[in-house]
Amino acid sequence: MKSQTFLMLLAVVLLLGACQSKTKQSEQTDEEPAVKIWTVEQAQGWSNEHGWLRGCNFNPSTAINQLETWQAETFDPETIDRELGWAEEIGMNCMRVYLHHVAWEVDQEGLKDRMNQYLSIADSHGIKTIFVFFDDCWNATYQAGKQPEPKPGVHNSGWVRDPGDLLHEQPELITTLETYVKDILTSFKDDQRIVMWDLYNEPGNSGYGNKSMPLLKQVFEWGWEIRPSQPMSVGVWNLSLSDLNKFQVENSDIITYHNYEGPDKHQAAIDSLKAYNRPMVCTEYMARRNNSLFQNIMPILKKDNIGAINWGLVAGKSNTKYAWDEPIPDGSEPPLWFHEIFHPDGKPYSQEEVDLIKSLTLDE
Repeated sequence: MKSQTFLMLLAVVLLLGACQSKTKQSEQTDEEPAVKIWTVEQAQGWSNEHGWLRGCNFNPSTAINQLETWQAETFDPETIDRELGWAEEIGMNCMRVYLHHVAWEVDQEGLKDRMNQYLSIADSHGIKTIFVFFDDCWNATYQAGKQPEPKPGVHNSGWVRDPGDLLHEQPELITTLETYVKDILTSFKDDQRIVMWDLYNEPGNSGYGNKSMPLLKQVFEWGWEIRPSQPMSVGVWNLSLSDLNKFQVENSDIITYHNYEGPDKHQAAIDSLKAYNRPMVCTEYMARRNNSLFQNIMPILKKDNIGAINWGLVAGKSNTKYAWDEPIPDGSEPPLWFHEIFHPDGKPYSQEEVDLIKSLTLDE
């Protein structure tokens, strides 16, 4: 879609949402419950408290997916500690980390204990956490236990959706999902080590479209019932999903979005999202092949105090150094890394990039 069309459509969606939100508030009576969504003033207070967030989407290099990250037999605090130490050294202060309901389903208290371990490690490095509940991306099927080995040269070959097709095949799963979300939110709703809850990653992806709307609406409802002290958000990522986008921006405390384009299109997206007058966090960016780079995007985000959360910290089993649609079946080194900052031994992929990141972060 052309960038001008992108801008115009999103501006209309956002302005309409803002008007409707004001109308709803004006119609409230004394008998109605407290407002579920943060006010603009609450959102700005959160932003003032936390300053400029910058970091990565993180799973340890030893994990192929969310289940391998969190299951007891493969949870890897040593690697987490080492890799978050590298993030700390370059001035990162926030990581976006995916959960999965199956890890909770098979070991509820164990998962929460491991989440607490992770949070303690991250906090020791001065790093806050954004946890992600649901996800419509990559593989539709999954199971607890041993996870598959990476397919050589294939981006995210083992990453799994949550809940994915299973919810459409077994509608009764919604009861488990509700209990899961409410349990996690209740357990961590006042944890200052958590800076935000990302309720649903890229709803409508994998061809689901509006089939994802019921779960999107429900996860917000569940979140409002608990009403954690941290903001809740779902990021816009595809302008063709107009119904989903409208609901997301109208109901998020903080505006979040994904953008893997170059600086002109990224700036156009920022300008349109400013219409909502709320703090913003870019929860995914940086794809070198697409001209979404630290050098040309991160300074833009810092200038406008927009959270800068790129995809990937350390190259590993997720294989996200390979591009989405350009597999290298023999597993050889790609000529240009798509994502990631460090090799598994901590050596930077690009010293120039690391120097740039540090120049933007270490003076904060």
